[in-house]
Amino acid sequence: MSLIVTMSDTVPGREIDCVVGVARGNVVRARFFGRDFVAGLRNLVGGEVPEYTKLLSETREQALDRMVRHGEELGADAIITFRLATSTVMEGTAEILAYGTAVKLK
Repeated sequence: MSLIVTMSDTVPGREIDCVVGVARGNVVRARFFGRDFVAGLRNLVGGEVPEYTKLLSETREQALDRMVRHGEELGADAIITFRLATSTVMEGTAEILAYGTAVKLK
């Protein structure tokens, strides 16, 4: 099944038949000492911290994949109004939440 995922509230050229629920996927990641050490050194000179950029990018993709799997479990054809949210769970950890409205299309 190839689920359509969009940030809009419609699927262009398609009509929504019904809402089947909220599809969501989340990931909680903790920092790693080795990565933190290198990032701390980079912080001294400023600029991007690629170790964290890569970590957050991978985490977003994993949350998106989990949301799509949940949408498939709900029997959805598409997920509309897709959003990402982030929060701190405790010091050194972050949660990335992917969520959207799972719908059936006509």
